[in-house]
Amino acid sequence: MSWHKPFTEHPASVGESYGEHWLAAMGFGLRMFGASLACMVHAFLPSLFTRTGSRAIERLHDRMVVNRRRGGAQPIGALPNKAAR
Repeated sequence: MSWHKPFTEHPASVGESYGEHWLAAMGFGLRMFGASLACMVHAFLPSLFTRTGSRAIERLHDRMVVNRRRGGAQPIGALPNKAAR
């Protein structure tokens, strides 16, 4: 196995370079981190951040699954569409 395969195999499988994948994954991670902080505050103060967590999940799902379908790539582990549930 070459030294760069662990860094390039998965990004290539979703049609991205290492750098593109890094930016996308970092964006997802930061968005999830922010949403998790909002959910923790919401646990103590239920009137705050009432839709922040669920909105973040919906938007991340759209970015990962729906947009990937538009780009022609196969979604990996995709959730069923809302209409199909």
